[in-house]
Amino acid sequence: MHTNRAVGRLGTPSAWAGTLSLDIDRRAGRSIALKQFHDGALRILRPHYLDDSGQVCYVVINPGGAYLGGDKYLIEVAVADGAELLLTTQSATKIYRTPNDRAEQHMHLSLGAGARLELLPDPLIAYREASYGQVTQVEMDSTASLVMAEVVTPGWSPNGELFRYDEVRLRNEISIGGRLTVLDNLLIRPGSGSPVDSSAFMREYTHLGSLIVVDARVDQALVDELHTLMAPLDPAGQLGITLLDGPGLAVRALSNSTETLNEMIAATVDLLRGRWYSQKPLNLRKY
Repeated sequence: MHTNRAVGRLGTPSAWAGTLSLDIDRRAGRSIALKQFHDGALRILRPHYLDDSGQVCYVVINPGGAYLGGDKYLIEVAVADGAELLLTTQSATKIYRTPNDRAEQHMHLSLGAGARLELLPDPLIAYREASYGQVTQVEMDSTASLVMAEVVTPGWSPNGELFRYDEVRLRNEISIGGRLTVLDNLLIRPGSGSPVDSSAFMREYTHLGSLIVVDARVDQALVDELHTLMAPLDPAGQLGITLLDGPGLAVRALSNSTETLNEMIAATVDLLRGRWYSQKPLNLRKY
């Protein structure tokens, strides 16, 4: 369903290289899109269902293939009471050189009572001389469930060096019942000599995985179990899991492999899906 409604809450169309708006509700045991809008360099594929749980899966695509300097994208998603959405991407988000102005993506997510959102994009690849900023703002009910993942990986450069993008900023603001509960701010500046450059907190590692789970069922026992599950998947990497007041948890993993980080995140997502919703392991193969 594609609606040609006025952009409205998305702001002025000309201000964005691409916009996407998606409203999910639940009807007759299935989650469906009541409203859907896209404009510019963002598209969304038809909905599909990975199992018989009623959770709907949508795939976001960028027909242009990459984000360029000065590009700004806006994605707004509302998941109504009791509805369930899995949102992913068709392929990696590529950030090319941004010589004059950084590329940006802004996301606004709303979750009603008992709503569930899994935001599981493919990796973010930042190439040489790329600068990128991403802000995700979430407003959720205390009974809703949120799972958000991100993998940042360096792209190829002409001289063969890795990890030579200029800057990646990832900011997550999660409010529960109108109160800001989680503020997650990550800044990576490779080789800048600052406390946040690649030689500091990332040390010899080139890839970073991040996972945030906000759900009333999260407790210290789950954090301990996830650490036991994830740590052996990359013995040479670094892993940290923090219990949040949400209640929730935050994961940071450092590695030299995209595949390893994807495996670690998938193992966590599969455990939660199986335990909380009796769903089979997730298969997001897109070919």
